[in-house]
Amino acid sequence: MNKDRSSSGRPVLAVDLGGTKLLVALVENGRVLSRATTATDRHAGPALWLQTLAELARAWRGRYTSAGVAVTGRVQDGLWSALNANVLDIGNGFALQQACEQALGVPVLLANDAQAAAWGEYSHGAGKQRDLVYLTISTGIGGGIISNGRLIKGRHGLAGHIGQLLPFEAVSKEAVLEDQVSGRWIASEALRCGHEMDARGVFKAADTGEGWAQSIIETSAQRTARLCRNIQMLLDPEIIVMGGGIGLADGYLEQVLGLLEQQPVELRPVLVAAALGDESGAIGIADLATEYLP
Repeated sequence: MNKDRSSSGRPVLAVDLGGTKLLVALVENGRVLSRATTATDRHAGPALWLQTLAELARAWRGRYTSAGVAVTGRVQDGLWSALNANVLDIGNGFALQQACEQALGVPVLLANDAQAAAWGEYSHGAGKQRDLVYLTISTGIGGGIISNGRLIKGRHGLAGHIGQLLPFEAVSKEAVLEDQVSGRWIASEALRCGHEMDARGVFKAADTGEGWAQSIIETSAQRTARLCRNIQMLLDPEIIVMGGGIGLADGYLEQVLGLLEQQPVELRPVLVAAALGDESGAIGIADLATEYLP
């Protein structure tokens, strides 16, 4: 990062659009000044999502001159593509940057949501300027990599898309890792056991001693622990920062840490909770927009 963020002037409008919620915030120098959220209708399509974010941002019009938009999926050259349509069904190559600039009337920087969150945690959160891998376990699974103070995006913007890894115990040829760990998987397993509820409901059932729910959460935590160990062996970051609605759910991180204690100390990741909570992505994308937009 080259600019002095303390002299950045105006706040930045930050948008974090994921498979569960849309967060719109006014951010200045790593602080959220004001925020608004709404649930994401996964199948509504970009036109309605853009209309909603413009409506949420209307109260702050005139207070910002640039915006950062973080979204789930692949972002490259101003275009947005889904990697898993079950998270957000957006088709291929939607011209998101142009559409956001038309909706908001200011220059817009785009980034993948987990990559933006990785930068937020690095700059203002648990990372404390250390090399890290950010891992979010939520509706899907995402990640971001910071190495030598740089956000690693890769040749096609794919770096850190951890949820798209192919697990060794795939239940089908099409299954990727997030289809066997994430909040969507937890809900689908509950339904398979005869209980129609979302992941939050499964955690509540596990807390009250329901064995079927505890088994689902334990399986997800086991697979996440294995993933963290693989990340450590592949990239050897100083820390792994975990975020997301599942990753930060009561007791989940502790289960993963307990499983990692079985690893030799020299191979064991240093795993910590995201310090910025659900604002990691908004703070990170605002920081990146401050750096890269005029």
